[in-house]
Amino acid sequence: MTPFTNHFSLRNVNLVTLLPIDSLVFLFCILYMSSGGREGLTRQLGDEGPCRTGNPIDDCWRCDPDWDTNRKVLADCGIGFGRNAIGGRDGEFYAVTDSDNDDPANPIPGTLRHAVIQDVPLWIVFDHDMVINLKEELIMNSYKTIDGRGFDVQIGNGACITIQNVSNIIIHGIYIHGCVPTGNAIVRDRPDHYGKRGISDGDGISIFGGTDVWIDHCTLADCHDGLIDAVYGSTLITISNNYMLDHNEVMLMGHSDDFLVDKKMQVTIAFNYFGEGLVQRMPRCRHGYFHIVNNVYTGWEMYAIGGSANPTINSQGNVFIAGDDNSTKEVTKRESPVGYKEWKNWNWRSDGDLMLNGAYFKASGQEAPASYSKASSMVARPASLLTAITASAGVLNCQIGQAC
Repeated sequence: MTPFTNHFSLRNVNLVTLLPIDSLVFLFCILYMSSGGREGLTRQLGDEGPCRTGNPIDDCWRCDPDWDTNRKVLADCGIGFGRNAIGGRDGEFYAVTDSDNDDPANPIPGTLRHAVIQDVPLWIVFDHDMVINLKEELIMNSYKTIDGRGFDVQIGNGACITIQNVSNIIIHGIYIHGCVPTGNAIVRDRPDHYGKRGISDGDGISIFGGTDVWIDHCTLADCHDGLIDAVYGSTLITISNNYMLDHNEVMLMGHSDDFLVDKKMQVTIAFNYFGEGLVQRMPRCRHGYFHIVNNVYTGWEMYAIGGSANPTINSQGNVFIAGDDNSTKEVTKRESPVGYKEWKNWNWRSDGDLMLNGAYFKASGQEAPASYSKASSMVARPASLLTAITASAGVLNCQIGQAC
């Protein structure tokens, strides 16, 4: 198997347009291009330079050469609204040994499906590189960690992950791609329960009524519907350190304009790298409160951050690099049946963001920090530091016995 290699792309940045901006921003772009992208920066900041980068999640565990022995430390490293997700911290380890025999109705011991349906907390690891082709949705039970560190673990070209009406889920270090709709089949979701599933949407990760969920250091690409969608009253979610690429509708937060339960939704989107080939929904929000903080956006074919039904958007310390098409410079998009008369009162702010190559964020509503208290989950780092903080977004190449 050829391991998936993360790769930064600044193909949409016109260097000439960057020359007049301040030297700090200019150095930000030069560092990305001259260092060989993400992998070059990782070498500089990890193997050859100081271990700590200012990313509070990574600084919590990556410097430990015994991370493999101390895997569960990760559960205490969360930030943002999903920081209390403990996954399988208080349970045993479960090693996935079988990637080839997915039985949705009667999961076989040693498979990922058998692990995630158990009624007890489990910290799920893998014993070799594997590509898991799921026949039906992987329906998770509460208090589970899926931890791919140390191996190249992929879920792809089939059904993918569903987090439905459960809590305390951590998914870390998995490459998720090529997810497609499945369904009209019997799927077991607990050892003592199975049922017929309808047709799924084909999301990479579908969070449906889930709480205390943390998605960290995954790479997601090219799924049928969303890469990560959270709907039907899901809340207390952190989506961090992920690398997303080659996809249309990236993230949907909120089921519909009429589904008022989503008013309680709180989601942190932090330290992610939104890479090449993305079109829209990074994220697209309804109702709720969204802290979008310290991410890098390298272009969007339609818009980056969108919403309807009066969501609160708190955008802090991000880097937005617009493409060269003058029609797609705006970061934001609002959908309202009455237009500006309605959305002018929605609380959307840009605080400390870097806007490059003509990118701009259209703010609305209140500017006072108090108006964003429910959409504030962590302290934003200066956007100028994101070369270090997001340099290793996506699946990490962790080697056992070495700092990751």
